[in-house]
Amino acid sequence: MVKLIHTLADHGDDVNCCAFSSSLLATCSLDKTIRLYSLSDFTELPHSPLKFHTYAVHCCCFSPSGHVLASCSTDGTTVLWNTHNGETLAVMEQPTGSPVRVCQFSPDSTCLVSGAADGTVVLWNAQSYKLYRSVDKSVIVYDTNTETILHTLTQHTRYVTSCAFAPNILLLATGSMDKTVNIWQFDLETPCQARSTDDQVKQFIEDWSEDDVSMWLCAQGLNDLVDIFKINNIDGRELFNLTKESLVDDLKIESLGLRSKVLRKIEELRTKVKALSSGIPDEFLCPITRELMKDPVIASDGYSYEKEAMENWISKKKRTSPMTNLILPSMVLTPNRTLKMAISRWLETHQK
Repeated sequence: MVKLIHTLADHGDDVNCCAFSSSLLATCSLDKTIRLYSLSDFTELPHSPLKFHTYAVHCCCFSPSGHVLASCSTDGTTVLWNTHNGETLAVMEQPTGSPVRVCQFSPDSTCLVSGAADGTVVLWNAQSYKLYRSVDKSVIVYDTNTETILHTLTQHTRYVTSCAFAPNILLLATGSMDKTVNIWQFDLETPCQARSTDDQVKQFIEDWSEDDVSMWLCAQGLNDLVDIFKINNIDGRELFNLTKESLVDDLKIESLGLRSKVLRKIEELRTKVKALSSGIPDEFLCPITRELMKDPVIASDGYSYEKEAMENWISKKKRTSPMTNLILPSMVLTPNRTLKMAISRWLETHQK
């Protein structure tokens, strides 16, 4: 049995990563922030959100002790934070300046590894914050005691963005920009335990149970309405069908303020569902900001970007390509009118 116990809705954009320590939960987002919550009651810490990154934050992780948090971003930096007061301990710039996609501490907290979009992996000294070693695009498995290379994995055809070991079985998963996830087995003796379909996460709000609706009400600060909704058996489908009239006549909610707030929150849910079902095509999103482009331009690397974002990138990143990290042969940005018209047509279709 699995039940939803809390929902956090503080980020202003897509959440990219979640990480636990023994007492905290950290989340990071395209909105350029990292947020910290107490596991005792899921309240946000006074010094949260943590702000430094100038572009999307892709990954965050705690040191084994939980005293230090690392975050990495499209801005090419990996930042170390003091989790007790939110102070910045160090800002480590990827040597190539490429967007950093993933970071992870070693089990003894002495080292930190950061992986970038150009395929480079950098090993940092987590005490002195100095560069220790930089390697190539391959997925490399090291012996942490001897620092010797155990395996070099080269199956992916594009940059590797993520990797993870299974906790109780010798499996490694690697994800890549080639749109594949490869599963590597180091020991064939232990079978992988299948996950029960009962544990699958519900994907659509219409499938919410009455308990899910109750949790949603609490998350919106509408705790006083939980009993009323339960008595009337309001599940996800019924929630979407509520109107001003049904709130008054059927649920007997007399407060105009409460009715207005419920309707407003339901409309926000409908908007989210519509956005998810419409699915903005990836080619309409700026690779730098991951936002829908309004004024797309083509750079000399052949990729399209939001004009303002690319101009800022050129001025801050020493004229390198955000996608390839190679020096741009030209600084000319050409308006991509074809893409702009395609985005306009898509908006007309999906905003009706």
